[in-house]
Amino acid sequence: MAQYAIGLDYGTNSCRSLIVDLADGCELGSAVFPYPTGQQGILTDTANPHVARQHPQDYLNGCETIIREAIAQATSASPDFNTHDIIGIGVDTTGSTVIPVDASGTPIAFQDRFKHNLNAHVWLWKDHTAHAEAEQITALAKQCRPEYLAKCGGTYSSEWWWSKILHLQTIDPEVFEAAHSFVEHCDWLPAVLAGDTTPETLKRSICAAGHKAMYNEDWGGLPDKEFLAQLSPSLANLRDRLYHCAYASDTAAGYLCSEWSTRLGLPEGIAISVGAFDCHMGAVGAGVKQKTLVKVLGTSTCDITVAPTDLPDIPGLCGQVQSSVIPGTMGIEAGQSAVGDIFLWFVNQLVPEKYGSTMDEKFAAMEARIAHLGAGASGLLALDWNNGNRSVLTDVRLSGLVLGQTLHTEAHEIYQAYIEATAFGALTIIKRMEDHGLSIDEVVTTGGLPLKNATLMQIYANVLGRPMKVSMSEQTCALGAAIFGALASGHSEIKELQSNIVTYHDTVYHPDPENHAIYQKLYALYQTMHDAFGDSQWQGSLAHVMKELISIRETQRKHN
Repeated sequence: MAQYAIGLDYGTNSCRSLIVDLADGCELGSAVFPYPTGQQGILTDTANPHVARQHPQDYLNGCETIIREAIAQATSASPDFNTHDIIGIGVDTTGSTVIPVDASGTPIAFQDRFKHNLNAHVWLWKDHTAHAEAEQITALAKQCRPEYLAKCGGTYSSEWWWSKILHLQTIDPEVFEAAHSFVEHCDWLPAVLAGDTTPETLKRSICAAGHKAMYNEDWGGLPDKEFLAQLSPSLANLRDRLYHCAYASDTAAGYLCSEWSTRLGLPEGIAISVGAFDCHMGAVGAGVKQKTLVKVLGTSTCDITVAPTDLPDIPGLCGQVQSSVIPGTMGIEAGQSAVGDIFLWFVNQLVPEKYGSTMDEKFAAMEARIAHLGAGASGLLALDWNNGNRSVLTDVRLSGLVLGQTLHTEAHEIYQAYIEATAFGALTIIKRMEDHGLSIDEVVTTGGLPLKNATLMQIYANVLGRPMKVSMSEQTCALGAAIFGALASGHSEIKELQSNIVTYHDTVYHPDPENHAIYQKLYALYQTMHDAFGDSQWQGSLAHVMKELISIRETQRKHN
C-alpha cells in the first residue's frame, strides 16, 4: 500500500509544501505561499533597520493554501494518490522565531489593542534589535554559567530566544506583561494543527530549545531561575510558564485535529511530528550523516553535520545539541551570515550596466568572465562579513572588506574575490571542526546557488579540498520535514527513509589539485585578515598581505 508524507517548510519570505512518496522519494505535489504582510513577508521599521517581524496569520493562511494546492497537484500527477494514504506531516521553520502568546497559546498580535504594534508580532530570526541584551547574556554566562555558552559557540546571539524576550521587556513592558508565554514558530504550528496550543503542555523542539534557548538536560533544562533573575526578575518568573521537556522530531507532537482536517481537506488523526529549524530538517533531507557536512547555500548559509554524542564542545559553532538533527547523535550547527546576499548586493549595486540590464544578465556575465580566471589571478582578497560573522567569531558587528584593488581592477574580479571569501569562511568552519576531532570527508549542498552557478561550486571544491555534491531535491527542508512526519507516525528508521528518498545530481565537483594549492596560499592570507580584524587578542603584522597577493596574482597571470 502506498504511503505519503507532507513536509511544510516555513522560510523567511514564504512557506512551501511537499507531498512525497515514501517508497521512492517521488515528489507528487508542491506549492509556495509568499507571505503577504509587510515587505516580502517581513514587517520592518524605517527608524531601525534591525527590526524584522512577521504576522502569525500569514502562517495559518499559508498552511491552508500550500497543502490544498499540493493535494490538487498530487491528485493530478498520480491516479493512485489518496489523501487517506498520507501518514504524517512534518514542519520546519526559521529560528529563533519567537511568538508572544496568551494563556491559550494564541498570538497576542491577534488582539485588537496590539494588532498594529510590531513588538506584539512574531520576532523573526533575522531581527537583530537585541544585540545589547545578547552581550548582557554572554557576559553574565561567562561570569557564572560558562557551561551555557559552551554549547552555543561561546557567544550568545541577538538572533536567539532569550535576547529577544529580554529586549521586548526592555522596550515594551506592556506587550511583555500581556504575553503569558512565548513559543517558537516551529513549536506553535504543529500545536495548532494538533488543536492544543497551551504553552505549558505543547511539545517543544529540542532543536529550537537546545540551540537557541540554552536548554540542556545536564543542567535541568532551561537556564535556572537564579541566572535568569540576574538578567531580569521577570524572566525568572516566566520560566514556570515555558517548558521543562524538549523532544526530538521523530516524536509525534500530536495528531491532526478536526478543525484543521476540514480546513486542509485531510483525514483527521494524521501524525504531526515535533517541529525543528529549517536547516536541520534540510540536512536530513540532503542525507546528512557522520563525516558529511550539509551546506544550505542561499542568501546566508547554515552548515549541519552530526557526530557521536560524546564529542567535546567546539568553540565558535552556533549549536551542539543531542538529537537536534538525527535522534541519538549530536547535531552540530554553524553558518555564515551572508553569502548569496553578498552576491545580490554586488550585482545590484556595483556591476556596471554594460554587463546587462537585468540582474540575471549581470550574473551570467560575471560567471562567464570568471570561469577561466584562475585562483588568485584577481590579486584580491575579501572578508565575507557584510552581515557580520556567525561562525566562528560570532560577532554581528563585523563588516566586509576587499583588499588588493588597483586602478585596473574589474567588476568580475571583485565578484570572484567575494565567492572565494565565502568559500574561505566555509573552510574556516570545517577547520574548526577538524581541530576538535570532527572529520568532514564530503560536502553536500542544497539551495538555489548550487544549481545556478557551476563556477561557484568548482571554486568551493577547490578551496575546501573536498568533493561537493548537490542534492537532487530543490526542497530538502520540506523533504526532511516529510521524513520526520513519517517517523512520527511510527515508520521505519531514518536511515531507511533517507536511502529510499534522498538522491543527488550526477555532477560531483572535485577539487583541482593546482588550484587547491594556490587557494591554500590565499587562505593563509585570509586567516591573517580574519584574525587581525576579528580577534581582539590578535598580535601580528599585515605588512606582507598586499605584497603576497600581488605575487600570487602575477604568477597566476603568467601561468594562465
